[in-house]
Amino acid sequence: MSRYAPVNFPDVKLEGKFWHERLETVLTRTIPSQHKKLAEYTILDSLKLPNPPPPLRFPRHANGFTVQVFWDSDVGKWIEAASYALAHRRDADIEAKIEAIVDDFEKAQAPDGYLNCWYLGHEPDKRWTNLRDNHEMYNAGHMLEGAIAYFRVTGRRRWLDVMERYLDHIYARFGTGPGQKRGYDGHEEIELALIKLYYLTGEKKHLDFATYLINERGNQHPHYFDIEREEREGKEGKALNQRYVFGNYEYSQSHVPVREQDKVVGHAVRAMYLYTAMADLAAELNDPALKKACETLWDDVMETKMYVTAGLGPSAQNEGFTHDFDLPNQTAYAETCASVALIFWAQRMLHLDLDGKYADILELAMFNGALSGLSRDGEHYFYANPLESDGTPTRWDWHTCPCCTMNVSRLVASVGGYFVSTAKDGVAFHLYGGIATEVKIAGTKVGLREVSTYPWNGDIKIHVDPESPAQFDVKLRIPGWSSGAKVSVNGEAVDVSKAISGYLTINRTWAKGDVVSLDLPMPPVRLYANPGVLMDVGRVALKRGPLVYCLEEVDNPGGRVQRLKLPREATLKAETRADLFDGVVTLKADALAIDESDWNTLYRTTPPSQGTATLTALPYYLWANRGQGSMVVWVPEAN
Repeated sequence: MSRYAPVNFPDVKLEGKFWHERLETVLTRTIPSQHKKLAEYTILDSLKLPNPPPPLRFPRHANGFTVQVFWDSDVGKWIEAASYALAHRRDADIEAKIEAIVDDFEKAQAPDGYLNCWYLGHEPDKRWTNLRDNHEMYNAGHMLEGAIAYFRVTGRRRWLDVMERYLDHIYARFGTGPGQKRGYDGHEEIELALIKLYYLTGEKKHLDFATYLINERGNQHPHYFDIEREEREGKEGKALNQRYVFGNYEYSQSHVPVREQDKVVGHAVRAMYLYTAMADLAAELNDPALKKACETLWDDVMETKMYVTAGLGPSAQNEGFTHDFDLPNQTAYAETCASVALIFWAQRMLHLDLDGKYADILELAMFNGALSGLSRDGEHYFYANPLESDGTPTRWDWHTCPCCTMNVSRLVASVGGYFVSTAKDGVAFHLYGGIATEVKIAGTKVGLREVSTYPWNGDIKIHVDPESPAQFDVKLRIPGWSSGAKVSVNGEAVDVSKAISGYLTINRTWAKGDVVSLDLPMPPVRLYANPGVLMDVGRVALKRGPLVYCLEEVDNPGGRVQRLKLPREATLKAETRADLFDGVVTLKADALAIDESDWNTLYRTTPPSQGTATLTALPYYLWANRGQGSMVVWVPEAN
C-alpha cells in the first residue's frame, strides 16, 4: 500500500490560468445560480415540511416513483460544493444560505434522529421500507459529505451534529445484531461518506458501519431487497411494488458479494461510488481480497467499457453498462456524475499503489468526461455526454434530477486536492497546471510551486524551496500519453528511463532555489479503438496531451461535420487560438469532405463526390458552448 496521501485542496493554490478560470466561474456563477434553482424548483421549500404537502413538482410515474425522493441529496451536494468554495474565499451570503438550510434540516429532524424530508413530509409510515429504490442512505451520504465539508471549512458543528444523530439512528436499525435489519442502500454513496467521517473524527463506529455495508452487499440468501419487497407486498399489494424493472441485481452491484465481482455491471454512478469505498477500505483495513477485486474491476473498465473521453455507461435505459465494447457515440449516456465518480475511484486506487495508470485516467476524466458537463458560463450543464451529435442536444440550465450540476461544481471547487500527495519522506506530483502549496517533508517545511500553462503546453517548472536543506523524494508523474519526456534539476539532466510505474523519483538533498524542469512534448496523435468497438471501425479520434478533441460545425462550416474524412497521411497541426475561449489550442489538418449538394434520393448506385477541406478540431470539453450544431469525436478516416 502506498504511503502517500493527498494534500488537502484548501492548501493548494491554483495559479495556472486553466483551472483558476474554471474555479472562479464556479465560485462566482455556478454555486450562486444553483442555489437559485434549488429555490425555484421548490427543493429548498421541501425542507420546511409544509403541511399539507403541496402538489408534487414532478408527479409520480406510472410505477409510483418520483425523483423528489432524491431532493435531500441535491441540497447536501450543494452545501458540499459551496463549502469547498468558502475554503477559497469566505462569503457571508453563501454562509448565511447554508445556515438557513441547516436550520430547516435541524427543525425537520425527528425525535429519534431520522432525517429524510421526503418521508417525513409525504410518507412518514414508510420509512426504511424500500432501500432498493428510494435511497434513504444515499441521501444521507450526500448530506453527510456536505456536513463534513462545512465543518472542515468553518469549524461549525451544528450540521455535523444533526447528521451524527441521524447516523446513530441508522446504526441502531441496521446491522447483524439482534433485532436489526441486514439492509443496505440500492444506490451506493453513504459508504464513502462514512469513511470520510471516520478520517475526520477517528470514531471507529463509522468505519465499522461502512465495512458492514460493503461486506453485506450481495451476501444474503434470500436477497435483502427481495425480503423488503415481500414485506411491502404484504402490506400494500403487489401492484405498488414494481418500480424495480431490472431483472437481476447487477443494476445495483448487489448480485454477488463484492470480493467476488469481476465484471463491472449495472448503473455506472452506483458502481463507481461502490468501488471508491471498496478502495478506501482496502487501504484502511489492509484487505488484499478487496484490493484484488478493485484491481480486477478496474481492468475490466479500462479494457472493455470506457469511452475515449473517460465517459462511462453507454445506455440510457439503466444509466450504465451493457456488454463489452458496447460504446455507441451518438447515443452515449456517459453521465457526468459517472466520470466525476471515476475520478474519486482513480484517486483512491492511485493511493493504494502510486501507479501512474490510475493518475492517467484521473486526468483523462477530469479534462474530458467530467469537465464537459459544465458550460463556460458556469450555468448550463450536460447530464449525458455523447461523442457525436446531429446538433439537437443542448446544454440545460437545470434537470429534473440535478445530480450532475452539483457533482461537477464540487469537483472543480476541490480540484486542487488531486494535484499533489505527500509522505514523510517525499512528495508526488500527479497533475500539472500551475499550483503552489507548502507541505512538511523530512521534518522541514517545503514550499512547492509548479509553473506551467498545462494542458496547452508541456513546459513545466517546479520550484522546490525547503526552509532548510533536506533529503527527500520528488516524484514526477510521466503521463502514459507522453513520449520523449525530458527532466532536469537545476539544468542537470535526469534519466527519465528510470521511471517506475509512471513516476520518476528524484532523491537528493534539496535546498532553496532548486528547480525541476519537466518537458512533456505534446504532438497531436491519432487514437484507434479496439476492433470490437464496431461503431469506431474505420474512424479515428484526435488527442493532444490530456485533451481529447472533437469537430464542431461552427469551426467547420459547410454542413454537418460527419461529412468530413481525415486522410491517414494528413499532418495534424496544433494552433494556438488566443481569440477562442480566452486561449485554447486547436488542431488542423487537410481533409476530404463529402458533397451532399447533388444527392436527392435516399439511395443510389454511385458514391458521393468529395472535395478538399480543412478540418478544425477543438477540445471536447468545450463543445456546445456556441449554439447548436453537429459534433463528432470519432472522425471517419480516409486511407
